[in-house]
Amino acid sequence: MTDVGGVRVGIVGGTGPQGRGLARRWAEAGVPVVIGSRDPNRADDMAAQIGAGVAGAANESATEGSDVVVITVPWQAHATTVRQLEPYTRDKVVIDCVNPLGFDERGPHPLAVAEGSAAQQAQALLPQAHVVAAFHHVSAVLLADVRLDTVDSDVLVLGDDRAATDLVIGLVDVIPGLRGIYAGRLRNATQVEALTANLIAINRRYKSHAGIRITDV
Repeated sequence: MTDVGGVRVGIVGGTGPQGRGLARRWAEAGVPVVIGSRDPNRADDMAAQIGAGVAGAANESATEGSDVVVITVPWQAHATTVRQLEPYTRDKVVIDCVNPLGFDERGPHPLAVAEGSAAQQAQALLPQAHVVAAFHHVSAVLLADVRLDTVDSDVLVLGDDRAATDLVIGLVDVIPGLRGIYAGRLRNATQVEALTANLIAINRRYKSHAGIRITDV
């Protein structure tokens, strides 16, 4: 496993369910974390609720002061938010967790993205960053549940830079119960993001918080 000691993680949109869940798990594993928000006061309040040394800041400050940046904003805010962070992400690893999904009376469904996927859109907007797609299928509810010591799921990790994907797999593996699995180049993120619609449908039918497991690896 890649050593992630000393790696500081900034979570953009960190006050949302997934962001604060990841922040808690990483902080408990000893990873320095700062959560970002458009409203720095809201970020400070959420950081205080999480504890474990988590700090709060505006999105730009959280990005600038971190080694690895995690994007957890809603799809509707993805392009605008990512574009604003470009000056602070150069030569950094950026983890994109965003799922482009729509919802109607028939349930969740994947949305078409001009670049192919949210992760590819992020790479197009951040040409000097190393974008990695990951954490699409981990339940935010389970991440945030303080009663759970582990979150049992595999995490598909996709990217075009080996060092970047290895680093992200290391950050996955420090969270008890999670296992990072390299799943191909960034161009393959489309179907990974879309699969989240199926998991949401499963969760609604079976009242669960389903994840995925890869066998024979």
